[in-house]
Amino acid sequence: MDSEPRILVIIPAHNEAASIGEVIADIRASLAADIVVVDDGSSDGTARIARDAGVEVLQLPFNLGIGSTMQTGYKFARREGYDIAVQTDGDGQHKAAHIKELLAPIIAGESDMVVGSRYLSPESYKGPFGRRAGTALFSWVLSVLLRQRLTDATSGFRAVNRELIELFARDYPGDYPEVEALLTAHMARLRVREVPVAMRPRGGGRSSITNFHSVYYMVKVFLALMVVISRRRAPRSGQEVTPR
Repeated sequence: MDSEPRILVIIPAHNEAASIGEVIADIRASLAADIVVVDDGSSDGTARIARDAGVEVLQLPFNLGIGSTMQTGYKFARREGYDIAVQTDGDGQHKAAHIKELLAPIIAGESDMVVGSRYLSPESYKGPFGRRAGTALFSWVLSVLLRQRLTDATSGFRAVNRELIELFARDYPGDYPEVEALLTAHMARLRVREVPVAMRPRGGGRSSITNFHSVYYMVKVFLALMVVISRRRAPRSGQEVTPR
């Protein structure tokens, strides 16, 4: 990039009152970037705490899920003309100090999407077995499809450039979009890479993905991947993407 990029950190949040304030403070201590919290119909004080912290808050009328929440963030990023959008969770698991590592390959023009992988980090990640199994399976499938090694296909810690902001603002996957979004980027002939990151335990709330949901998640995402593969290759930026 010829000039300093405008960076937006998007925090999708649903009932994250226990951690959202610390997440915002962590980001501000780590880099100079704008922050938007997309409140996905929270019933606690998530939106109020975020506003009191002085960041932009977009409130959805009810719980729509992570796909709609992130697309709202990407629409905002496109409307406001940001060059790079970073996704980080509102539960405090992602360390904001790693955001600069997500940004570096994009700023250098070496990648269009950078994903933070907890499985490349020297710090061993231990999570629920169902989640680890699902991540390993989808990472293997995407490694085959993308013809490159991926280790953390379900990571919600990632950064994208302006081209993908535009694409995702128009057409973003639904319920559990992280895996499908990687394939969408590849089908658009855009470059994806991973960088190692460490994760903390959740700062509050609880995960929506139990072992039972992990099985449901795997089936649903596999079906979604088949749909993406069946579609014709997405065109480059500046051309229309065939709607669903």
